[in-house]
Amino acid sequence: MEQEKKVWVLGHKNPDTDSICAAIAYADLKNKTEDGCYESKRAGQVNEETKYVLDYFGVPAPGFVPDVGAQVKDIEMRKTAGVDSHISMKKAWELMKEENVVTLPVTKEDGSLDGLIITGDIATSYMDVYDNEILARARTQYKNIIETLEGTLLEGNEHAYFTKGKVVVAAASPEMMEEHITDDDLVILGNRYEVQLCALELNASCIIVCAGAKVSQTIQKMARERGCALIVTPFETFTVARLINQSMPIKYFMRREHLVTFGTEDYVEDIKEIMSKERHRDFPILDEDGKYVGMISRRNLLNMKKKQVILVDHNEKSQAVDGIGGAEILEIIDHHRLGSLETISPVFFRNQPLGCTSTIIYQMYQEKGIEIPGKIAGLLCSAIISDTLMFRSPTCTPVDRMAAESLAKIAEVNIEELAKNMFQAGSDFKSKSPEEIFYQDFKTFFIADLEFGVGQISAMSQDELGEVKEKLTPYLDTVLSERKLNMVYVMLTNILEESTQLIYQGGAACQIAERAFHVHQPEGGDSLLLRGVVSRKKQFIPSIMAAMQEE
Repeated sequence: MEQEKKVWVLGHKNPDTDSICAAIAYADLKNKTEDGCYESKRAGQVNEETKYVLDYFGVPAPGFVPDVGAQVKDIEMRKTAGVDSHISMKKAWELMKEENVVTLPVTKEDGSLDGLIITGDIATSYMDVYDNEILARARTQYKNIIETLEGTLLEGNEHAYFTKGKVVVAAASPEMMEEHITDDDLVILGNRYEVQLCALELNASCIIVCAGAKVSQTIQKMARERGCALIVTPFETFTVARLINQSMPIKYFMRREHLVTFGTEDYVEDIKEIMSKERHRDFPILDEDGKYVGMISRRNLLNMKKKQVILVDHNEKSQAVDGIGGAEILEIIDHHRLGSLETISPVFFRNQPLGCTSTIIYQMYQEKGIEIPGKIAGLLCSAIISDTLMFRSPTCTPVDRMAAESLAKIAEVNIEELAKNMFQAGSDFKSKSPEEIFYQDFKTFFIADLEFGVGQISAMSQDELGEVKEKLTPYLDTVLSERKLNMVYVMLTNILEESTQLIYQGGAACQIAERAFHVHQPEGGDSLLLRGVVSRKKQFIPSIMAAMQEE
């Protein structure tokens, strides 16, 4: 039975509390109202505020997903079974015809890949080999010779190997044979008693009698005494001479070095270029333990099953998890401006001008008549508190406040107390590096040919924000360089005073902010004070973008 395909519900990179909690809650709602398996995921590390919320309500953090692009394991592989390196070239050719393939994987007993044999290798063994000693150098097992010639072993051990001598067709008289046959040769001959006897006396290690001729008891006894393998085949001499090289083991011709293999976890975008540069038609796939699991070719890429995702709390490509272009977006639930994400086919898109995505999720529970579990109610309430700065943000609507109060009753929590503890947990910056602080809530935006980033750090006191400013100001140059941004801003938001101290770096960042908010940087200063500005979404981004357009 085919395993039910999972749908991942996840928010943006550098997730905030709303992004995480909305994903968890929406996955819960989908599992209760629709067929399928929905799992919440995260595209970045959980910040301290969100950790506090998850711990308080006893909910584990969603699993981390760095990339949602299609992987090799999402491709329908061809399950060509691995073969042993000792099988004959003829056997390999027959398997290729049965499987309708041009490549066979050669595997060891433990399942690891030993090499590859392709039709070109078989053609080489048949068309380009004129060496009559190659059968011995390839250490050909008598079992392979018997199988290839559809013969019968009258004397000898089928598990022994032909390791010395050359292949000789005894078409001449016994006198002539003495000039050509030496010790340990493999001799192909007919039904003439004197020729068989001569080959044995010349110490042949193997005699192949053609055309199904009967072999006398005397010859059989002599072969047994001399340790000579004696094989009878129904094929005539010409066919035997033509087929004999096909009994060689594939290990002599197979490719062991410079094999191009892929892992099940490799991303399709990464392997496409490699596949296009290689002449091979088929590529072996190995699992995480290095064991062979199947083969893929370029045509398999046409039928790959993309990962299915539902996005919450964003609709900007720059904020989405890596590889989003290679995934199938099923739904988007958001409360931000319309962004840059594009989909191949129509999707369910719910976007409302509310203060929090979790408010929308709350409404959807109500609309579907599904009771909200206490833990989920606590997460949704916390997300609304976080996104609206406990109803202080201008993005907060009466609907957000009503939803939070209703959810607080279900979760049996006090909003003021929960908010205080959340914000305190989120503003514990002493042990964090500048990078950890900066990326706990950071987003990038595009306008025309400019790309800029905006981070926001919220705290309950100016002293805490002062410490953050000292750490982050010198770090902004690093962000500009690593992210290749034109400008970067960080909003240091004082929740109680409902104001933001803005630090910045790059290009005309200062002049644009001054024009956007009609303020001026004090002489010798390095920041701007934005009174009444606490919302990145509703206050900061629209004003900055308008100023950039004027520029």
